[in-house]
Amino acid sequence: MPKTFETRIASYTERVNACLDSALPLASTHPARLHEAMRYGVFNGGKRVRPLLVYAAGECLDIETSLLDAPAVAIELIHAFSLIHDDLPAMDDDDLRRGKPTVHVQFDEATAILAADALQPLAFAVLAGLQGVPAATRTRLVQLVADACGSVGMTGGQALDLAAEGRTLDREQLEQMYALKTGALIHASIVSACLMSADPADERAAALDRFARAVGIAFQIKDDILDVEGETHVIGKAAGADELHQKSTYPALFGLDESRRRCNELLDGALGELQQFGERGVPLAWLARFI
Repeated sequence: MPKTFETRIASYTERVNACLDSALPLASTHPARLHEAMRYGVFNGGKRVRPLLVYAAGECLDIETSLLDAPAVAIELIHAFSLIHDDLPAMDDDDLRRGKPTVHVQFDEATAILAADALQPLAFAVLAGLQGVPAATRTRLVQLVADACGSVGMTGGQALDLAAEGRTLDREQLEQMYALKTGALIHASIVSACLMSADPADERAAALDRFARAVGIAFQIKDDILDVEGETHVIGKAAGADELHQKSTYPALFGLDESRRRCNELLDGALGELQQFGERGVPLAWLARFI
């Protein structure tokens, strides 16, 4: 295994992109405009952080890579679905995503809604078709991803985010929102690999569970910081959008210094959970620092 995970990112990204390409209908397949919009929403850039987390967690647990493709693809499809919806006028009303026009701008609002709606069930079809694992494992994967994207996960977090606009939240409320809105899908990415292990409830899985929860919240705090400090052409979306929409964010409620402190505290705690893995924990540690 090469020394650093960074050297394997390109091959993992190419791998998941090829799997996504196979899972998605061709743009020419009827109804063509819908399928074109679905592909646009998935292949409009992005670092594939969540699939990379799946593969890195798999390396931690020595899981065969071919078994990780389905959860990596499914979770990225769910992520793409969520971004299309988040960008809609009724939600965050964003015109840019990853430096390109958002799906509703590139196509139209109705097509964007339908494209996102089609990506979600496709994710579960991919999980249902996973071969080489017991049926019980497929069921647990479906349940994991369903919880991560439903009302007790990402969708619930988005509802809390919209309800919090113009309000002042305390730290516990804010981090609960982050744990659902952003952290749930990151958590599912890592735990999906744990479900493939011989004992998905052992201490190693528990450590990865704690790692995932800490990184998920830290990821959103860092995103908040970038919205304040970043430039539109660098972060790929309109900078300052959180302030414009009066969103409850870490910098808005606690300031940038406290946001950085809490982000680093969460990162340090997450990295501590990887110590028991030795060299096998290096890929996840690298990704945690990266994101």
